[in-house]
Amino acid sequence: MYLTTEIKKGIFKKHGKSEKDTGNTEGQIALFSTRIDHLTNHLDANKKDFGTQKSLVALVSKRRGLLDYLRANDIERYRAIVKKLDLRK
Repeated sequence: MYLTTEIKKGIFKKHGKSEKDTGNTEGQIALFSTRIDHLTNHLDANKKDFGTQKSLVALVSKRRGLLDYLRANDIERYRAIVKKLDLRK
């Protein structure tokens, strides 16, 4: 499995408040971004894996929803996470 417990804790520690704060919006966005990158690389090698493609679209939608929520409630945190993760917007 590409996302072990240690990797997830590292993501939440780096982008969230602590490694145990898994509900933090920034941490969830960072975790979704990691999963999206992994699935994108998988789909480059396996173009006909439509189940993974559907999962990727769902993850992108979830991340977009969290980013919209963060932009509506705290624009500074939104700008910081977008810059830190190097997202387009």
